[in-house]
Amino acid sequence: MGSGRWSTDVYSARESKRKASGKSAFEYSETVKRSGKLKVHPSLDPHGVTFRESRDSAEHPATNAISVMFDVTGSMGGVPVQLQKYLPQLLGLLLYRNYISSPQILFGAIGDALSDRVPLQVGQFESDNRMDENLQNIVLERGGGPYGMESYELALYFMARHTSIDCYEKRKKKGYLFMIGDEMAYPKVDRKQVDSIVDGGLEASIRLEDMIAEVKEKYNLYFIVPVAASGGNADRIYTFWKERLGEQHVIRLDKVESIAETIALTIGTNEGRIGLDDGVEDLKEMGSDASTISSVKKALSILPVSNSVVKSEGSLGNLDEKSSKTRRL
Repeated sequence: MGSGRWSTDVYSARESKRKASGKSAFEYSETVKRSGKLKVHPSLDPHGVTFRESRDSAEHPATNAISVMFDVTGSMGGVPVQLQKYLPQLLGLLLYRNYISSPQILFGAIGDALSDRVPLQVGQFESDNRMDENLQNIVLERGGGPYGMESYELALYFMARHTSIDCYEKRKKKGYLFMIGDEMAYPKVDRKQVDSIVDGGLEASIRLEDMIAEVKEKYNLYFIVPVAASGGNADRIYTFWKERLGEQHVIRLDKVESIAETIALTIGTNEGRIGLDDGVEDLKEMGSDASTISSVKKALSILPVSNSVVKSEGSLGNLDEKSSKTRRL
């Protein structure tokens, strides 16, 4: 839980071995779907979990909790695939450009509690390559309900009441929660759904707006809408989330392949480590193509301009070489 350090070399070696064997990065999802016995992987099962924890240690004395929760219904099921593919870019920017110190990343997935067999999946906060393992254990159910809503509110409930993060509890510094989807949330956290999927501790249902307010006490909350998804181009989706989170916390993304870079630059700008133009220069140095850079720049044009940018340091040329140096990030 949260120990170790990310290694791009380890990631690349695993990817090469996987591709040589002909296996999918999401082999667990494909296996359970073929079996007809769709069930959450034990490492992501939210039922009975007291807390997913992000903790400081001698190795990581000032951690920062980052959560990324995907809608995996319908056309949204391809988003985790893209982030898994570009995970080194995300970690490269966060770590070696020092956008944020000691990030511990949790991945999870959101479905529809009314119709899906796996409506909520939540991994652990990790600092090393185990975050990739959690990501690959996600079931890409690609289901969803007929109501134009998914169970985002259930994920918000879990993040508010079943995560414990030292950055906030020790230092009153908020973590980050990115939700990625193309639908609206249900109007309330349903007590019966919580009982069956998470725990039995909820005495009454909770209004969505109250749940959002509770999450925002300890997380910087962003909702990313991939416009290429089935509902992503609908103004009603954007308006729904803008009214509840604020315009600068709802990001429309026209190229899903740039999801990792978008998350990284959102964090870097919010931390005051970079301005958007600095982030664009980092993407160029990392070798991002022109369409990715354009997509990220367009998506993040809604973010406020920082007046106190701390210039980040380090080269993106060899990510794993940087991870092996003695400089503590």
